[in-house]
Amino acid sequence: MLDMSWGEVMLIGGVALIVIGPKDLPKALRTVGQITGKLRRMAGEFQMQFNEAIREAELDEVRREVDGIKRTVGSGTQGFNPVQTIRDELKGAIEAREGRNAAKPGPDALAEATAQLRAEAGYGGSQGGSYDVPRPPHAPAADPLASDQPATPPGA
Repeated sequence: MLDMSWGEVMLIGGVALIVIGPKDLPKALRTVGQITGKLRRMAGEFQMQFNEAIREAELDEVRREVDGIKRTVGSGTQGFNPVQTIRDELKGAIEAREGRNAAKPGPDALAEATAQLRAEAGYGGSQGGSYDVPRPPHAPAADPLASDQPATPPGA
């Protein structure tokens, strides 16, 4: 503690024995021990309070950091709702599919387009909207689209 050797302690004890006297020396040593104990307890309490204050300061700092992280994460996730995102994606996919189904031409539109193409190609045809487009009287059954029978391969 004070880095004293045994010789120094004995010298101090001898001087104390001469100065205080043999009768009052035990009382004095007991008082010195009690004062030393009180000083040690006070130093321990002070050190404990000091360490606690440091821990609280560190905890406050850690709390501030955690609150900052929470605020950062909270501000970033306000626009992110996984359930709502999935719901929106599914709704968009369904609407897109319904839109494609609505954009698909019906049988009447297909028949009209086919008749119009045949009329432009010189095959004639009706605008009646049916799939069976009559064959023009002057054209042979060379058009595989116009015939109801499968095309025969050459040489058969």
